[in-house]
Amino acid sequence: MPKVKTKASAKKRFSFTGTGKIKRQHAYKSHILTKKSTKRKRNLGYVTIVDKTNVKAVKQMLNC
Repeated sequence: MPKVKTKASAKKRFSFTGTGKIKRQHAYKSHILTKKSTKRKRNLGYVTIVDKTNVKAVKQMLNC
C-alpha cells in the first residue's frame, strides 16, 4: 500500500493549538488594502480557529 501523503498546501496554511484545535489565518489581507479600514486590517492579521464544520475536511488534508 502506498504512503499516504499530506497535502503540502494544507500543512503550510494550518497548525495546531496545544489543545488540538486547528489554527488558520484570515483571508483578504494580501492586496487592495487602501480601501479597508485600519481596524479591519488589524483584525484580519490575527490568527483564528477553524470552524467546526470544516475541521473534518482540514484533518483529512493533514492526515490526522
